Amino acid sequence: MSVTSDAAVTLDNRFARELPELAIPWQAEPAPEPRLLVLNEALATELGLDADWLGSPDGMGLLLGTALPKGATPVAQAYAGHQFGGYVPRLGDGRALLLGELVDVGGRTRDLHLKGSGRTPFARGGDGLAVVGPMLREYIVSEAMHALGIPTTRSLAVVATGRDVWRETRQPGAVLARIAGSHLRVGSFQYAYQYGTVNGDLDVLRRLAHHAISRHHPGAAEAENPSLALFEAVVSAQASLLAQWMLIGFIHGVMNTDNMTISGETIDYGPCAFMDTFDPATVFSSIDHGGRYAYGNQPAVAHWNLARFAETLLPLIADDADTAVDLVTAALGTFPQQFDTAWSTGMQTKLGLSTDDHELDAATATALINDLLVLLQQTRTDYTSAFRDLARVARGADPALPFTDEWLARWRALNPDPAVMDRVNPVYIPRNHLVEEALSAATDGDLAPLTTLMTALRAPFDERAGFERYAAQAPEEFGPYRTFCGT
Repeated sequence: MSVTSDAAVTLDNRFARELPELAIPWQAEPAPEPRLLVLNEALATELGLDADWLGSPDGMGLLLGTALPKGATPVAQAYAGHQFGGYVPRLGDGRALLLGELVDVGGRTRDLHLKGSGRTPFARGGDGLAVVGPMLREYIVSEAMHALGIPTTRSLAVVATGRDVWRETRQPGAVLARIAGSHLRVGSFQYAYQYGTVNGDLDVLRRLAHHAISRHHPGAAEAENPSLALFEAVVSAQASLLAQWMLIGFIHGVMNTDNMTISGETIDYGPCAFMDTFDPATVFSSIDHGGRYAYGNQPAVAHWNLARFAETLLPLIADDADTAVDLVTAALGTFPQQFDTAWSTGMQTKLGLSTDDHELDAATATALINDLLVLLQQTRTDYTSAFRDLARVARGADPALPFTDEWLARWRALNPDPAVMDRVNPVYIPRNHLVEEALSAATDGDLAPLTTLMTALRAPFDERAGFERYAAQAPEEFGPYRTFCGT
C-alpha cells in the first residue's frame, strides 16, 4: 500500500479505534490496470474532495484502497445476520473494506468504504472481487434513490481494475467506492451480542450502542434509558424508510438483518429493482425462491428484523429480563402504526390530496387508495406511470391508462392538486430494461447509455423533451426480469 498526500484527504479510524473487536485490519488487493469508469463529482464536492485529483493515479489509488493517507487503518468489519431467516453467526465484509471516516463540508461524519477490493478473513471461500455490472448497478440505483429523496448510502465512484473475474462467464472486475453515514447494521449488534454471550462480557455491546447513539441518534444519550431510546429511534427511522420504498415501488431483494442499517439508510443494492406493473407479489431476485422479500412483504420483514435487533439490546435495556422484554415489545409494537401513517400520508400526497384537510375522512382516503391499488393490479398498469397520468387528468386531460370512470369521479371530487403530485411522483426511475441496457453496454466498454440514464435519473421529477423513452414501460420482448447478487 502506498501513501497519498495528507493534503488530499484525511481519514479517521474511529470505528476501528473504538470497536477493535469488530474490525480486522486488512489491505485492498492491487489493481493491475485501473481505469476510472464513473465519478460522482457532485458527491466528491460535498465530501470536500477534489474531483480532478480523484481521477489522477493517486486519487484512483484512494478509490481502490491501494494508496491511503498516512495513519489510515482500513478494516474489514465483523457482523452476523439472518439470511433468508437463517442465522449465520459470522458474516462480515468478505469483499469490502472500511477505509475510514471523513468529515464532509457540512460537518457530517461519513464512511468511505470499498466493495470488491479483494478477499478478507470473512470471504468464506469467495474471491472477494466484484465485476463492472453489479458495481454500476449500485451506482445507478443508489444515486437514483438519493435524487428521489430516499435515505441511502451513496456511490462515489466505480473503478475498473483491469482484472477479469469469473462468475458464470469471465467478466471485467471493478471496485465501488461507497459513502455512508456508517456501516452499522442490525447484524453488527447481533455479532456484538453473541461476542458478549460467549465471553460473558457485555462491554463490546455497550461500546457499540454508545458508538451508534453518538453517530446517528445523539438525542438518545439524553434519555432516561439510552439503549431503549436507540431502539425506538431505529424503529422510527426504518418505518419511515420502508414507507418510502413502498411508495416509490422499490424492491430491495435481500432484506437480511445484515442489510438493515442503524442509520436508516438503504444499503446493499444487489438484486434490487423497481416494480413495473403493480403486484404486491413481485419478486426480482433470482435467489428469493419463496418470495420472502417480495414487494408486499417488505414492511413485515423489516418488523421481523427489528425484533432481532431488539433481542440484542435486552441486556442493556434492563437488568431484569422480563422488564427488558416488556419495554422493547412496546417499542417494537409502534412500528406498524408508524409505517401505516407514513405510507397512507405519502399515498394521499401521491394522489394530490391535502394531508391537512381535516374534512377528508380517513376511511374515504383509505378506500380510494385501496381501490386504486386493486385496479392497478387487475389491469397490470405500470405503477410509476399511473400517478403521472393522474396528474395530467387532474389538469383536465383524458386518462391514458385504464382508470375506471367511477374511481376517477370519486378522486376528482376531492379536488386533487396536480402540482403536489408532480413534486412526489417521478417521471424517471431506474427502469429495469434501461438499467440492463446501460450495464450491458458499460461491460462492453460503452458508457454513453449509462451517462444518459444518469442524466434522466438525477432530476427524476422534471419531465424533459428528448427523454421520452426513459419514462416508458419496458417493451413486451423484455420479458420476465430477474436480478442477481453479483457474488
